[in-house]
Amino acid sequence: MVDILDIGNTFTRIARWDGNKIRSLRRVATADFSGTDPGIPAVAACVRPDVKKRLQNAGIKFISALDQASEVDFSAVDCRTLGADRVANAVALAALYPLPGVVIDCGTAITVEIVDEHKCFRGGAIAPGRKLMRQSLHCGTGQLPEVPLTGETPSLPGCNTADAIRFGVDCGMVGMIREYLERINKIHPLQTVLLTGGDAAILKNEIPGAIIAGDEFTLTGIRIAGGY
Repeated sequence: MVDILDIGNTFTRIARWDGNKIRSLRRVATADFSGTDPGIPAVAACVRPDVKKRLQNAGIKFISALDQASEVDFSAVDCRTLGADRVANAVALAALYPLPGVVIDCGTAITVEIVDEHKCFRGGAIAPGRKLMRQSLHCGTGQLPEVPLTGETPSLPGCNTADAIRFGVDCGMVGMIREYLERINKIHPLQTVLLTGGDAAILKNEIPGAIIAGDEFTLTGIRIAGGY
């Protein structure tokens, strides 16, 4: 039995692997997360250096590209700067789906991970997610509001400022990801395109052939990378 932790920028997902199945999936604010049961081993992917430092004596094994137990080869990239969440996504992709493949994780940031047919990690992309893009417009200007997220991409250009931001940001996100895929596919003819993260459902209807990875996808990558 092992606890699996996906420590993100905003939220931390906590689950327990009993040797056959991932159970007890729950989510807490990362700012409030202080560790798990000290009697049970724990493995984590953490994208917050401050939180990792705070938990350094909590008995948690933190995965990285330089410390992981899967068959994925990360030697083609600069492993020193590769986020643990991206490592976990690449590992889960290689373990569960046909390759070459790509994972598009649409959360606070949009990250893209590519794994080729030889299970070699080939890099990807990092960009701001929808919420960050909206926040940057608000914080970087004197007049633009921070517009709340909606559950679908708008079909028409905005006729007021808020709708113009929705159209610009949301359709811009779709176009950005389509461009990523077009360029990647020229180098690595993709067998699998996976979507995960909070905006996966929105993108599913916009990216032909894309598959939504299950809630346990990244957690499975953390487990495998941790040697469980």
